[in-house]
Amino acid sequence: MSHRIQVSFSDEQYAHLCAESRRTGLGLAELVRRSASYSYGLMDPDERRQALDDSFGAWKDRDFDGEQYVERMRRGMAHRLSRE
Repeated sequence: MSHRIQVSFSDEQYAHLCAESRRTGLGLAELVRRSASYSYGLMDPDERRQALDDSFGAWKDRDFDGEQYVERMRRGMAHRLSRE
């Protein structure tokens, strides 16, 4: 059984979906279904394992760690947290 929903997208989101549809040959509905599955953990175990394998070592060529990256993105967060 399938369910129909209505979703509104911004112009930018819609343009991005249309571009991805042209690039992949997939329909907009299929792109949205895949996005929901990927975003909310509905991938099958083999797909999830492949995604993890693909991401392994992604930080190996960086000269900073995750903590330093977050501090750069949110200047002062470590200082604010240390005062609590």
